[in-house]
Amino acid sequence: MTEMVFGSTRVRSGDPILPRWWRTLDKWTLACVVGLFAIGILLGLAASVPLAEKNGLPRFYYVNRQGIFGGVALVVMLVISMMSPRQVRRLGVVIFAVSFLTVLALPVIGTDFGKGATRWLSLGFTSIQPSEFLKPGFVALVGWFMAASQEVGGPPGKTLAAGATMVVVVLLALQPDFGQASLVLFSWGVMYFVAGAPLVYLLGAAGVAVAGGTFAYANSEHFARRIDGFLSPDIDPRTQIGYATNAIQEGGFFGVGVGEGSVKWSLPDAHTDFIIAVAAEEYGFIMVLAIILLYATVVGRSLVRLTGERDPFVRIAGTGLACAFGVQALINMGVAVRLLPAKGMTLPFVSYGGSSIVASAIAVGMLLALTRTRPQGNIADVLGRSGR
Repeated sequence: MTEMVFGSTRVRSGDPILPRWWRTLDKWTLACVVGLFAIGILLGLAASVPLAEKNGLPRFYYVNRQGIFGGVALVVMLVISMMSPRQVRRLGVVIFAVSFLTVLALPVIGTDFGKGATRWLSLGFTSIQPSEFLKPGFVALVGWFMAASQEVGGPPGKTLAAGATMVVVVLLALQPDFGQASLVLFSWGVMYFVAGAPLVYLLGAAGVAVAGGTFAYANSEHFARRIDGFLSPDIDPRTQIGYATNAIQEGGFFGVGVGEGSVKWSLPDAHTDFIIAVAAEEYGFIMVLAIILLYATVVGRSLVRLTGERDPFVRIAGTGLACAFGVQALINMGVAVRLLPAKGMTLPFVSYGGSSIVASAIAVGMLLALTRTRPQGNIADVLGRSGR
């Protein structure tokens, strides 16, 4: 009976590590991630110069830092992509534990940098946003819980996963960081669905989320202000959303030209949360479409490869990582075109930010490791086990 391997190349156990890693890796996903990083550097050359001049720094200060962050991130991503699923799980649990404790301590040791939410840990020479690292660790932890629940005599993993999710969501909402909280809740929902959750449970979870949003709207001025701004029929042209909307309209199909955009001089977050507005204005719809296709390729190829997996942890955690990566990009771009309320979420690998790009690299490194082709046993053995 033919060995069931997802992909055209068999994995030979006697191969050296690097050739085996390269042969089993999803090279299209890797190429798309490198392409996104290159686009981020290109857009940073335009978007970050006004901020550098405003802060009295060299013109390409932020671009140079992004290059350093990106270099570190790519190395981290490649190293993690060489790991086995078991090593990915262990790494994820460690990352979750460290980032969770750091987020827990932020009210005491954190700072808000004047943005109204205590999300950062200042180290003097740089700052870290622990919630960015919490996401890949959370997915690995919850994926482990859910996979363990499918074993004979296993722990109540789905209950543990739901409990961990509620704790993390509440903790993030208290910062307040409703964007990251929503992304964590979405990741849990996707993994719960893949793990075989009854539809009624998912509907109940959606109801709880709606109730939580209603409560937050009534009790959080930060949350209510963003929702009211989103629902308002009028757009104040002096707000970030107003500037971004105008830039996207001005860009048209081919853009106004490289370096000719004006939104980067008006938007304080043009190099981070609203980087897509810079892309739309200077390079037009063509650049935005290319960015969307790169994200869609990463998510689509990962999900297709995961359909051939029999390991529950690989299937559940891999799906959570892929969907969280794609939805974060979707949220960022949706905010810029006013399809979603403002959430302060970066565009993975494109926006400026050390925490964002390194955390995204960890998540994609885990995803590359989990989607590598590997032997999955003879189908006769699988059928034999299922019939016992």
